[in-house]
Amino acid sequence: MAYYRALGSVPPKRHTQHRRPDGGLYFEELMGEEGFSSDSSLLYHRHLPSALVDASVWELPDQALTSNHPLIPRHLRLHELAAGEEWKAADAVTGRRLVLGNADVRLSYAVAGAPSPLYRNGIGDECAYVEAGAGVVETVFGALPVRRGDYVLLPRATTHRWVPDGEGPLRVYLIEANSHITPARRYLSKYGQLLEHAPFCERDLHGPVEPLQTTGQDVEVLVKHRTPDGIAGTRYTYPEHPFDVVGWDGCLYPYTFNISDFEPITGRLHQPPPVHQVFEGEGFVICNFVPRKVDYHPLSIPVPYYHSNVDSDEVMFYVGGDYEARKGSGIAQGSVSLHPGGHTHGPQPGAYERSIGAEFFDELAVMVDTFRPLQLGEGGLACADPGYAWTWSGRGPAQ
Repeated sequence: MAYYRALGSVPPKRHTQHRRPDGGLYFEELMGEEGFSSDSSLLYHRHLPSALVDASVWELPDQALTSNHPLIPRHLRLHELAAGEEWKAADAVTGRRLVLGNADVRLSYAVAGAPSPLYRNGIGDECAYVEAGAGVVETVFGALPVRRGDYVLLPRATTHRWVPDGEGPLRVYLIEANSHITPARRYLSKYGQLLEHAPFCERDLHGPVEPLQTTGQDVEVLVKHRTPDGIAGTRYTYPEHPFDVVGWDGCLYPYTFNISDFEPITGRLHQPPPVHQVFEGEGFVICNFVPRKVDYHPLSIPVPYYHSNVDSDEVMFYVGGDYEARKGSGIAQGSVSLHPGGHTHGPQPGAYERSIGAEFFDELAVMVDTFRPLQLGEGGLACADPGYAWTWSGRGPAQ
């Protein structure tokens, strides 16, 4: 987003000589979007950022997708993907399990206890939600401390690694785009400032505070990238550590935003999902449902009305509190619900009337709405609840 920052040592003018204490030159790198026509930053390296000494194939985790056919709503129990102690040796890059995906976005889940390899996503931006745990995301721009409730926004091609704090599992829900991810456009001025009606502002966005200057030789970086046949992985070896930046400035960089800093928009009558929006990418939006005062018309029904997603699939990741509309369905923290386009959905039986008179909902959820149908990844298939589709009627096809 167009919010300028400068860290470390940069020259007074761009594209001019910037010299080390010994008189040698630092190497300027432009990292920019849309072919020099959108946001960018200039990074100053101690070593050539393009130097390679080796490249080999990196076999990605299973990226296969299976259609949701016949079309049914789904309940996926993500906490079942990391039962036992396996998480202690897992990391947030190679340990990802693909849950849902389409041509615009992939939703994965990782439970990590070990530092990840250095990694770069060359396909699109990543927005990671930290469900539990804490740690640091080290990046070529500097370090980002992360904690429960943080969204971590990582621009395409940002070299980084996840380092859990070792105090327990780091649970991360990963939204990987095939595009860039930005705050919702309606919150932004024509010059990129967050407007007064936005439910958060620049003070809530936290970027790195100083560059990292890590040393090392023959350093491996895993790169996920595009090919004519789809998604592939390459393992690069660099002669020097890529975290050698002495300074940078610009409007493109990683940052965190904590869900507790989202100020909910409420009304007398039930507000539609766009009021909960935080970010958007090409073909999808990201929303969050936070603890809030609910509808205060004397005849209001606070839970959502029944609705058909005519143009989108709705994916809700339940991360805390007590989600009123889903009581009695088996939904709990760590659950994902998929309500596909073409299926009418809404509150579980009893929730509609039970919500009348409620003044406050204590719920926390991250929602992704997509405008192309989602398919199930191997992780989603592995933790699917076979009975969820029938919870509104109380009986299934075998009964």
